Amino acid sequence: MLKVIGGFVAGVVVVGVLAYSLMSSLMFREVPSPFGVEETVARIQQNIQNVGNGWALSGLRNPGKAVEAAGGNTLPVMMIEACSTKYSAPILQDDDVRFLSILMPCKVSVYKKNDGKTYIGLMNAGLMGKMFGPKVGEIMGHVAEDQAKFIQFDASKPAPEMIKGTPGATGGGSGASAAGGC
Repeated sequence: MLKVIGGFVAGVVVVGVLAYSLMSSLMFREVPSPFGVEETVARIQQNIQNVGNGWALSGLRNPGKAVEAAGGNTLPVMMIEACSTKYSAPILQDDDVRFLSILMPCKVSVYKKNDGKTYIGLMNAGLMGKMFGPKVGEIMGHVAEDQAKFIQFDASKPAPEMIKGTPGATGGGSGASAAGGC
């Protein structure tokens, strides 16, 4: 009997350690980009505008500016913000899950690493949604499908211009547009 209990406890500990060590790689995704930071941002912005489902750009932020203003130095980092009222409305209208507004707007990070390559960082919306029940899981599953479309690039098409100031935004492109800022 002690062997069974000991085996069970050991199994729980092993699963717990594995879950803890893999959590960050499950919750977030990092995808290499074949383009530089600005071109990747511009292509993602265009894809967001073209994917449909109520998506609109709500901001573009450069978190590295604050580091530089404080006297530091960082490689380029840009955060694209977008929101879909189709997906945000059911969450914002439900008292039980309104706290998930912390995840809005949807952010896609584009950054350069010391290896000289550009990467795209995304939250694993599908997995995150499953943690909050069937309603949120279904909505976030759709968000995950759209996120996959945000980062599909057609290299045969010319790069669009990067949208530095979101139409209708205030504060230099960091605010919410009237049409889609959550």
